[in-house]
Amino acid sequence: MTHTVVVAGVGPGLGASIARRFAAEGCRVGLFARSPGFIAELAAEIRDGPGDALAVPTDVTDREAVAEGFEAVREAFGPVDVLVNHASGGAWKGLLDLSAEEFERAMAVGPAGGLYCAQEAVGDMLDGAGGTVIFTGATSAVRGNGGALAFSAAKFAVRGMAESMARELGPEGIHVAHVVVDGVIRPPDRGDDADEFLDPDAIAESYWHLAEQDESAWTLELDLRPHVEDF
Repeated sequence: MTHTVVVAGVGPGLGASIARRFAAEGCRVGLFARSPGFIAELAAEIRDGPGDALAVPTDVTDREAVAEGFEAVREAFGPVDVLVNHASGGAWKGLLDLSAEEFERAMAVGPAGGLYCAQEAVGDMLDGAGGTVIFTGATSAVRGNGGALAFSAAKFAVRGMAESMARELGPEGIHVAHVVVDGVIRPPDRGDDADEFLDPDAIAESYWHLAEQDESAWTLELDLRPHVEDF
């Protein structure tokens, strides 16, 4: 099934892999990121395949910019029925070194940005035939990371949002899922032999599976880790 998708927070790693995976199925993908250069190149690449893409320079911390970004996607592709909230941020600092501004920034990108995007996308889904909202989480969403207070707080908040939304929106035909990425995603400049990393393309395959799940067996939380991880 093809979808109109927004991926919020697209960089050269997992965000790009998610966009490519949906586009490979013929989906139309809106690419949100603050920096226009990379997403413009990615959109051009995707348009050479079976799908389509629109680069939409968007700061997810700005509610008006998010609304304008979704409107651009609707004008190009129609109503959105899949949202991937992938944007995150946070200074990797502990309590005494963390500034108020750094903490506020982490909360603005993750929970608040996720809220703005979800409100826009879910409006389309309620008017249509339902849809899927996926949040990218991390180990820090379930176990606070020492020296990463802002990042951990933001990821805990995002996980709570996903659980609350799933219970609210499931009866309306909207699948909400949270993906715990429990490990380090392989950087774009590393080879395929780096077994200690999660492969971003393999993670993206799981996102596609979540969007295609039958409503009789929806996943709320998916936990992914490399096979060499000792947990």
